Amino acid sequence: MRKENVSGQGFKCSANYTALTPLSHIARAAEVFASGDAISYGTIRWTWAEVTNRCARMASALRSAGVTRGDVVSTVLPNIPAAIEAHFSVPMAGAVLNAINTRLDDVAIAYILGHAESKIIFVDSQHIDLVERAMSHMNGDGPTIIECPDTEAGWQPTGRYPIYDDLIEKSEALEQWHYPEDEWDSIALNYTSGTTGNPKGVLYHHRGAYLTTTGAVISWEMGIKPRYLSIVPQFHCNAWCHIWTMPLVGGTIVCCRDISAKVIFDALADQNVSHFGCAPIVLNMLIHADPAERREFTQPGSVVTAGAPPAPSTIKGAEALGLKIKQVYGLTETFGHISEALEQPDWKLLGDDQRYAQMARIGVRFPTMEGLDVADPETGKMVPWDGTTTGEIVIRGNSVMKGYFKNDTATEESFKGGWFWSGDIGVRYPDGYISITDRTKDIIISGGENISSVEIENVLMQHPDVSLCAVVAKPDEKWGEVPCAFVELLDGRQVSRDVLVAFCREHLAGFKCPKDVRFETLPKTSTGKVQKFELRRSLK
Repeated sequence: MRKENVSGQGFKCSANYTALTPLSHIARAAEVFASGDAISYGTIRWTWAEVTNRCARMASALRSAGVTRGDVVSTVLPNIPAAIEAHFSVPMAGAVLNAINTRLDDVAIAYILGHAESKIIFVDSQHIDLVERAMSHMNGDGPTIIECPDTEAGWQPTGRYPIYDDLIEKSEALEQWHYPEDEWDSIALNYTSGTTGNPKGVLYHHRGAYLTTTGAVISWEMGIKPRYLSIVPQFHCNAWCHIWTMPLVGGTIVCCRDISAKVIFDALADQNVSHFGCAPIVLNMLIHADPAERREFTQPGSVVTAGAPPAPSTIKGAEALGLKIKQVYGLTETFGHISEALEQPDWKLLGDDQRYAQMARIGVRFPTMEGLDVADPETGKMVPWDGTTTGEIVIRGNSVMKGYFKNDTATEESFKGGWFWSGDIGVRYPDGYISITDRTKDIIISGGENISSVEIENVLMQHPDVSLCAVVAKPDEKWGEVPCAFVELLDGRQVSRDVLVAFCREHLAGFKCPKDVRFETLPKTSTGKVQKFELRRSLK
């Protein structure tokens, strides 16, 4: 690559320009952190030199299987070493990684495999039957299965497919990795939840993945050689790009296949975990864990939480455990989080309630993002910084998707006016910080008044008997719709509907209080986000 010198202004060549890619991180880690721990899982302890070699061998195996530049390689894997390695081996081979939600049904997986035109699929032995059922729905043969047994968790190979580790052992390391010819080349294809029809495929580029990793290091004040617990599933925004981040700082990835309070406390105590990401529901699980599951840990854990706005009471409870909490915000379309509730020095002077309320905002843009604002969806103009005028959160920067795969119409709609429109409703405060008030689809319009479901949820979460709650619109003949609260109580607790409504009235205007309260286990995604569409469906 060379552009001729123009009027003494220099020219672009390999000496001064390289396409940005997370592959640079693991290449450097193999040199700088070669003997440092890379992956820890059960009895497995692999260094960055070993992991890099394994990834290069798998990249060679993929090439031998006919994978070429731009082909899609899918995975149906929990957070095990094979899922970590796929984030590097697949792009090393020039392919695009498609990590599929392990909790989807066979029909949804069949749709994704067909839409993505997947060529190879890595499958955990636990999920082989699921993927076989999915492929039975497809026209043609579907992708080639490579089985990934997890003997650490007791999942033995079925014997029906080539084994992941066998292919690594038989292959020579790929010497020339396929670095992107253009840093805007695709590195990953992630599918949205598909709550209203088929899921949309979100295309990530190498440049955005690279910059997201550098932003995470700065925002998280990570330092060198952190020990990261992989709670966020690999299929959720590629674990918020944290897997690509770890070789940049020589970190250790502690794999977490099954999430429980005991597993997390054990990792904090025995593995000296310093960092992890999770949804607020996981924090609540830790806060309310049985004493028998708790462990003392000496190294304070630094936690970024996202997926839903955490209640101030959740932040308070997590800090009491010794965890340092920061809310971050993002979407599948933005490579995970692109904003942070960056704590200001004067917040420490506030009372607890005020401080936790400040921390529960999504905050300000990441250092690698160019724009984050709140806009009037009708005019496109930014709303005033008054903390009350609502609008839709809009985002601009290099960590925004290329677009929706095979869906130009949806892509154009989401990028109107040169911004990505998130679908989240928020306000901007005089200090520039942003707070989510609701999703556009979750706003409750009762008698012409807009009611924020998040505001009601934050109040209910303050009640000492409530473990989790979600508020949605319930059809009503008089008011059009009214707030309905679905509540999970802490184990062994009992509280009546009237008590919770009265509690809300102490903090909210009467028209905002729930008109119906239902006690049940809430439906959740694999990342712990409440599936409000299921709750709305139950009210029809």
